[in-house]
Amino acid sequence: MSALQTLAADAVQIKGNLGSIGYGLAAIGPGVGVGIIFGNGTQALARQPEAAGLIRANQILGFVLCEALALIGLVMPFVYPYK
Repeated sequence: MSALQTLAADAVQIKGNLGSIGYGLAAIGPGVGVGIIFGNGTQALARQPEAAGLIRANQILGFVLCEALALIGLVMPFVYPYK
């Protein structure tokens, strides 16, 4: 048996829900996005404190959009279950 056939046979034997791995990978993007949003927002507040209301509103909007992506990543394994 060749090495390729052995790898193919082992790959078929994977069992379980791979959706949890997919969600773990899907959570990386929103996590990085939230870090960038609040890091840049803190810098903007330090440079221009008089615009705190506008900056904070934009931070919250960006945070909500990033977390919506995380929730979509959480729901997708249930919508399209592993078969």
